[in-house]
Amino acid sequence: MRLGKFLASAGVASRRASEELIRAGRVTVDEQVETDPARQVDGTSTVLVDGQAVRQPSQRLVYAVNKPTGVVSTARDPQGRPTVVSLVPHPPGGARLYPVGRLDIDTTGLILLTNDGELAHRLMHPRFEVPKTYRALLGQPPVSGRAIRALGDGVVLEDGPTAPAAVRALGPDRLELVITEGRKRQVKRMLERVGHPVKQLERVAFGPLKLGDLRPGSYRRLTAKEIEQLLSAGSGDRRR
Repeated sequence: MRLGKFLASAGVASRRASEELIRAGRVTVDEQVETDPARQVDGTSTVLVDGQAVRQPSQRLVYAVNKPTGVVSTARDPQGRPTVVSLVPHPPGGARLYPVGRLDIDTTGLILLTNDGELAHRLMHPRFEVPKTYRALLGQPPVSGRAIRALGDGVVLEDGPTAPAAVRALGPDRLELVITEGRKRQVKRMLERVGHPVKQLERVAFGPLKLGDLRPGSYRRLTAKEIEQLLSAGSGDRRR
């Protein structure tokens, strides 16, 4: 297994962050500093990050959380604000959880927590095209057919054009959007671009997983079947 993938699957960090740790010289393999994320390691390798031993988790953990407003989508917050990780009791065995992607502090709804960096990478990377479904309450109603068509075609933002969104009107000031990307504040920026600033935004589905009746601030652990369904989500590059 590649060293970067090994660290990610052990829950040290996301794959990208794990590769940055390696390049920074903070990882040793069999007592030698290793700066190549592609270095092959196996169960007999002794891997340390900042002097601490890294071991593969005994079990993959994935939780669905209904993030309330005012909660940040990070494992820790230097400003002392509540985090999504703090909503789930510390798992047994010392496993470290971190969020799969982010929701803005004022955006509510479904977010996933896991100890498996490889799974997180599979769900977040845009090449896998895992759909995320949002419901928005909008300003400046009613939403025109022209705005809906523009969102469906993809709109041009300051960081480039978006992929087409699947859009469904739920009322004169409400829309449901499905996107397969994950840029910063993407849904809000897309809606602002077509003339409808967002007043409230909630994520109601991540791939095949739906928020359902999970109450704000509550969580549940996903079943093995649900995790496999997540791994099969999307229509992009499925190589792991």
